[in-house]
Amino acid sequence: MKEFEDFFNGIGERSKSMKRMAWFIAGMILLCWTASVHTAAASPYYEGKKISIIVGFAPGGGHDRMARLLAKHLPKHIPGKPVFMVDNMVGATGMIAANHIYSLAKPDGFTIGTLHGGIFFAQLLKAEGVKFDLMKYSWIGSAASEASVLCIRSDMPYKTFDDLLKATSPIMLGTTGPADVNGQFPILLKEFAGLNVKMITYPSSSDIMLAIERKEVDGRGASYSSIKPFIERGLVRPVVRCRVSEPGIENLPVDEDLTKDKKGKTLMGMLLPAYRVARPYVAPPKTPPEVMTILRDAFARLANDPELKEDAKKVMMNVDYLPSEECLKLVGYLLNQPEDMVKEFNKYFRF
Repeated sequence: MKEFEDFFNGIGERSKSMKRMAWFIAGMILLCWTASVHTAAASPYYEGKKISIIVGFAPGGGHDRMARLLAKHLPKHIPGKPVFMVDNMVGATGMIAANHIYSLAKPDGFTIGTLHGGIFFAQLLKAEGVKFDLMKYSWIGSAASEASVLCIRSDMPYKTFDDLLKATSPIMLGTTGPADVNGQFPILLKEFAGLNVKMITYPSSSDIMLAIERKEVDGRGASYSSIKPFIERGLVRPVVRCRVSEPGIENLPVDEDLTKDKKGKTLMGMLLPAYRVARPYVAPPKTPPEVMTILRDAFARLANDPELKEDAKKVMMNVDYLPSEECLKLVGYLLNQPEDMVKEFNKYFRF
């Protein structure tokens, strides 16, 4: 009888031992799974990924050069160090790129784009082809403010704005089209300050500079950073600037001060958002807030990156981050102009 009791007791003990072993194994599996999930959750969102920067203009212009400068330095400021690629999506003076970012690109943070000031006016004037709402993009911010200057070939006899006013024949200026706010601001100088100019449209900024080299045109309106290398070379000289200034052009006359016409001053002032938000970067609408925080923080840190500053100096560009909320405030100011001023503006700027 005792042998049977020992036998069954042994079975019970072995059963308990097996149960303990089973619980131990299950616990280890759960622990490993939890560690795996934690590791996956801690892995940076952008690790091993690629981010495309869409530029609505051909290579060589200011927006393209800025995008390539940022693409080089942004990875080190984003956890996971993603690779940045610049995608030039040329057409309709930036409209195709703006529409693509707004409607076609996935709101996952892997596609961002740079707009330009002329796009602001496309929406203001309800231009055909506008399929975006500037206030609904997921704004990263602006990589820089830009002073706009009117430059004339250095071999021409015009040294000052007063000299330009004495020109008996039209001064031929290059522009990339109606959305080129830097190229178009001389139109207001023509209307309200008496400047005798004629605008000639070219496919890109580089084409305009080539035309200036060939003396096919007399000059152009441009962002100061874009045209500064040509000023340094002695090809062109700046004669007028917008309200925004930069070191080196602070003593130039300001366009708004060259007219006494109140309407003219207001219209010139409406260009300010395009100068202050000169290098805007956006993501598609409804990009997750946590992803936008990563991108905005990266851009903010980038502006103080000494290596970037050194590279920017070499290409004569300025990087000065303007936060997304400031960009939206300026763009909102423009889009909320009274209807009568919008109609006046539309007389000089068309798409």
